Amino acid sequence: MTNHDEAAAVRPLTLAWVSRHLEVDERIVRTEALHGGITAEMRRLTIGRPDGGTRDLVLRTFVNVKDAEDWLNREAGALTLLAETGVPAPGLVAADPTAAHCEYPSLLMTHLAGRTVLDDEGLETRVPLLARQLVAIHALRPAERPREYVTLTTADTVVIPKGADAAAWAAAIDVIRGPVPPYEGRFLHRDFQPGNVLFDVPPPRPAGARITGVVDWAATSWGPADLDVAHCSTNLALLHGPAWGLRFAEAYEESGGVLAAAASERLYWQVRDGLACSEEVQQVAQPWREAGRTELTTRTVEERLNAYVTALMDALG
Repeated sequence: MTNHDEAAAVRPLTLAWVSRHLEVDERIVRTEALHGGITAEMRRLTIGRPDGGTRDLVLRTFVNVKDAEDWLNREAGALTLLAETGVPAPGLVAADPTAAHCEYPSLLMTHLAGRTVLDDEGLETRVPLLARQLVAIHALRPAERPREYVTLTTADTVVIPKGADAAAWAAAIDVIRGPVPPYEGRFLHRDFQPGNVLFDVPPPRPAGARITGVVDWAATSWGPADLDVAHCSTNLALLHGPAWGLRFAEAYEESGGVLAAAASERLYWQVRDGLACSEEVQQVAQPWREAGRTELTTRTVEERLNAYVTALMDALG
């Protein structure tokens, strides 16, 4: 077995576990560390076949992650469910949520073609594609619902960026002190954003882009469509500017998606996700820089978050 780099090396017990889930006479011929994840180690494994061809698998490993068993059980359940739908998700090969066989909790799945695209170029084409894909995910009606969504942010844990519009942030924090609006439950990805969507972008025509996959289903939940839409909106605002965050909800509705009826109810979910991001700007920005968006320093992302939260509050006013 050859390694693309040292970080790509698969631990011995995990290697043996993966090998047990390959076809007869298949073997791992190459491993490569994949970058961009925050909570898990990701590796692409190239599998050599008896006929001389290859296929790729992806190994996700949670090292010293508190809720790894729960995350991997949810992801395995989601991938099993999605296999019977038109949503382009990886296929589940094997899962070891309790690390009964591997050094750490792990999941093995098929590799999808395509790549994440975080550039500003071609964004006006990709946003409607993202919206349509999210509408399709929310249309799923599984026989067994995933667990109810959870939110970790409270009005008291919000981190107000330096130089932020104090009045806008105080008003936004007051919004999430209020009661949770009523909602109709939907099947949620719960981390739907450009970093978890793969595109086939034929050069030199960004306009010909199409979605080839949606990955990272470990946080799958049941809850309001507004929550998924708000999360993608926040990410678009930080990656590409506040106007794109505001635009995504419109694109979702244009694609047939249904959001909360009252503007104040929509604002609750949009603000809740924006404020949740305030606590983890550094973790969010780092994978984007590693992916080539080197200008997205923590400070730049904080400034965009402030501008987005301010724009949300202005829109209500």
